[in-house]
Amino acid sequence: MTKLNGWKSALAVLLLCAATAMVTHAQVFTTLVVFDDYDGNLPNMSFTQGRDGNLYGTTFVGAGARQNGTLFRMTFAGDLRESLPLPGSTGASKPLAGLVQGLDRNFYGTTYWGGQYNFGTIFKVDSTGAITVLHSFCAFENCFDGGGPWAPLIQATDGNLYGTTSFGTIFRVTPSGEFTNLYTFNNAGLYDALVEGTDGNLYGTTGGYDSYGVETIFKLTLAGNLTTLYTFPGEPGPEGGLIQATDGNFYGTTIYGGTNGKGSAYKITPTGTLTTLYMFCAQPSCSDGSYPYAGLVQGTDSNFYGTTREGGTHQECSGGCGTIFKLTPQGVLTTLHAFRLAEGVAPESGLYQATNGIFYGATPYAGNLKCPRQRGGCGTIYSLDVGLGPFVTFVRFAGRVGRTGPILGQGLTGTTSVSINGIQANFTVVTDTLIRATVPPGATTGYVSVTTPSGTLTSSVPFHVIP
Repeated sequence: MTKLNGWKSALAVLLLCAATAMVTHAQVFTTLVVFDDYDGNLPNMSFTQGRDGNLYGTTFVGAGARQNGTLFRMTFAGDLRESLPLPGSTGASKPLAGLVQGLDRNFYGTTYWGGQYNFGTIFKVDSTGAITVLHSFCAFENCFDGGGPWAPLIQATDGNLYGTTSFGTIFRVTPSGEFTNLYTFNNAGLYDALVEGTDGNLYGTTGGYDSYGVETIFKLTLAGNLTTLYTFPGEPGPEGGLIQATDGNFYGTTIYGGTNGKGSAYKITPTGTLTTLYMFCAQPSCSDGSYPYAGLVQGTDSNFYGTTREGGTHQECSGGCGTIFKLTPQGVLTTLHAFRLAEGVAPESGLYQATNGIFYGATPYAGNLKCPRQRGGCGTIYSLDVGLGPFVTFVRFAGRVGRTGPILGQGLTGTTSVSINGIQANFTVVTDTLIRATVPPGATTGYVSVTTPSGTLTSSVPFHVIP
């Protein structure tokens, strides 16, 4: 729970000075939204793309007098179509994490506070905007179920939702609200989302900023059997969670560690062999960034993209306002953008690549320094276009032959063909942003191709056909 101090300490970086330097300019950075407290305050989540083609996110506080945070919907162009204040009290209050859209089309999320015992909640939002609390944490004796959930949920291939809490628990909850504690760490907190590997197991990290106890990378079966894959020496602070890349390995970041103690990016195999790819603050004045709070995302060009909370070439903030970077699988880093006060300060959340090929992210501070409730600004939403083209993606990354699942994209009206690894699939065009396709007999794991009137769109990652 002390991780909240990281947000507060970001205000200390707003000491003015001046410096300029060159960064890579082969991209377009755009500030899309500057929050003003009335539509939200302190956005610190990663986005998710809904079936309607819009982006969905949360703000930790904001939205008028209640200040319980918001859920919002946004177009790719930055139009906030809807901002839904959370109820607070015994309901959901103050979401730190983003949302996930389930197979039932409802959105699911967690809040750090609120609920019957004020230790956080798991909630569901239906198409009408009605919010249902599925579970209030600390409901079991000695808070056996955990509390203070910090990370977003994931929906695994079994249809259930899985998540973590800062109290050190890993849990499963069904879409109807049946809660199960899968595992409890007695000496560590969990601040990051889980990821389901292609082997059907869950992978994650313990530890993080100002965390306590042992910092590890682990594997957990859906039955709750845990294997520690790697234990970090010292206190490097694994942060932002893991992703499994197209090469089958997992990638992540640490806040600290590295030669300069300013964080690192690493690769780890499913069997636990870890390789450090990059150590931040390797360039003068930390122009390459420092303290990567967020994890990595793999772009459609197979490179990794991420953010650092400090560093960069603009010294309007003491230590720099933060950066966006690209990292090759071989560990070569390029700084793509250095933040300025008006664009946002201290990005702690990860990037999201929407199906238009553009990356989207949020900063919890700055933008409007006259934000009525936050001296350091209410935060921003931004986009970064690095020239990657549109693609299609899945609501779930795996399925069995005969199962039907959603495919997301743009310009899907008039689609004439859908194939999985070259095998034609039956499909139905639902909307311009949604297709439902059935895994065909004979299909094997591979990329999905969708032929539209404007060209062929390919999935960003392979679809895994479950035997």
